[in-house]
Amino acid sequence: MNRLFKIRKGQNTVEYLLMLAVVVGVVLIAGMALKNYMPGLFAKIQGMINGAADSLGSSGGNSY
Repeated sequence: MNRLFKIRKGQNTVEYLLMLAVVVGVVLIAGMALKNYMPGLFAKIQGMINGAADSLGSSGGNSY
């Protein structure tokens, strides 16, 4: 019985290492795919923030 548990424990280790390898691979592929997309996205968000700040500044903000 103890021998079966040791074999299963080694099998679990290999399964976890394979799952970890797959997750790392997916993260690396997603990172490479988004590498070219992110600078444009950040520039777009920055432009939206600047536009909102300018419109608040020109209207004087909240007036009570």
